[in-house]
Amino acid sequence: MLSNTFFFLLSIFLLWFGADWIVESASKIAKKYKVSDLVIGLTIVAFGTSAPEFLVTATAAFKGLSDISLSNVVGSNIFNLGFILGLMALIKPLPTNRSLAMRDTPLLLFTTALILGLAYFDMLDRSAGLMLLAILGGYIAYLLVHSKRAANAMAGIVQEEEEEEGSEVSTKDWIKLLAGFIGIALGGEFMVDAASEIARHFGVSNWVIGMTIVAAGTSLPELVTCLAASLKGRNEMLLGNLIGSDFFNFAGVLGLTCLLRPLEVSPAALPGLTVLVGMVALVLFFIRTGWKVSRWEGAVLVCLSLGRWWFDFTS
Repeated sequence: MLSNTFFFLLSIFLLWFGADWIVESASKIAKKYKVSDLVIGLTIVAFGTSAPEFLVTATAAFKGLSDISLSNVVGSNIFNLGFILGLMALIKPLPTNRSLAMRDTPLLLFTTALILGLAYFDMLDRSAGLMLLAILGGYIAYLLVHSKRAANAMAGIVQEEEEEEGSEVSTKDWIKLLAGFIGIALGGEFMVDAASEIARHFGVSNWVIGMTIVAAGTSLPELVTCLAASLKGRNEMLLGNLIGSDFFNFAGVLGLTCLLRPLEVSPAALPGLTVLVGMVALVLFFIRTGWKVSRWEGAVLVCLSLGRWWFDFTS
């Protein structure tokens, strides 16, 4: 128990500093190459903070622990859109935009509903993995092309902002970005291992561990990255990170895992996926109400997330 406590504390250190380095270096790199904070949040930052989910999901799949593989991804997405997004809105109402409402969140809703359908028919096999990865590849390609066009149209404004802020990219920024990814990957792994051992000590099932302790552990990079982005005033990166991370978890993490090792779907997965579809739809509705996620809407999301935890532990 003492060693688990040590690794738990170490993971907090790695997650916090890794997330802070990612936000800082990614913002500088984005300005240098005329890419918006929203696109960086939806791609580079989201991919980096999803690294722990992939490590845990893939490892569990190869060990034959399909329950932990799928429940980790589902639980992480519920935690991201419920507890983390809700908490950030409680701290400070989050402004939204049409890109999130018309493009990114609807795509996440479609992907989540697609996975629910695949899980219902127990079809999370290699063909499903290829389909999910194709969706991810098309989405990233569209983002990069669209961002480049927008940057060319606003070249003068971007150049003026860069001159004012003096955002020069150095080798140090790329090293900090890489170190941030390594930090959150190690931190998430240490957090999951320590939390899982503690949970098993109290006789909790694999599915509940995956939906709660493991999901929260692998979502801590998203939590600390969002806190860091909020403190730095990067609200677009914050929202982009959460939406992008959830999409990466499903299309990237789950897609690649299914391609490497097909998953057996437990009946316990269907209620969780159904809840997640409803939560994504609710977030899309909140994004459109006044083009911001207000404090009371954040409170609703936090309560739904905590209610899901209570149901998992008591059922």
